[in-house]
Amino acid sequence: MPILSADALEFISRSPEQTRRVGARLGTLLTGGEVIALEGDLGTGKTVLAQGIGIGWGVTTQLLSPTFILIRRHTRHQDKGYFYHIDLYRLTSTQEALDLGLEELLGNPGAVCVVEWADRAPDIFPEETLWIALRALDEQRRSFIFRTHGNRHRLILEKLRKELTGY
Repeated sequence: MPILSADALEFISRSPEQTRRVGARLGTLLTGGEVIALEGDLGTGKTVLAQGIGIGWGVTTQLLSPTFILIRRHTRHQDKGYFYHIDLYRLTSTQEALDLGLEELLGNPGAVCVVEWADRAPDIFPEETLWIALRALDEQRRSFIFRTHGNRHRLILEKLRKELTGY
């Protein structure tokens, strides 16, 4: 697992279960206001990773791909926070993302936003965003490159790095 820099980390997952566990570890570090932007081709594990993040955060309902609905809102028992699972796959322009009102959700202190196909409308994301590029290496293995922008997400990546690597 190469440590690319303080602002970047590469991780190789060897199975969907491991991808979900990495997501769950990340989800436990989120407190509200975080924006997680996922980018990668079909079949690279974006939804599986998003499911793991939701599980770690504490969603109380099953996370399904929001491809046709575009936005699914989830809650957890311990507080009034929201987890937004957003999918931009069907959008054809940044304007369509703006028309959905995503700017109001992204970075909202009472919400965690995980966005699949974020590269379809990169201009809508706040400076404080954790970008995760996913790539299929073969039938089972997936590469994740985490890149942070902003101090808050850099601290989250530092904690995740320690949990995944032990240092």
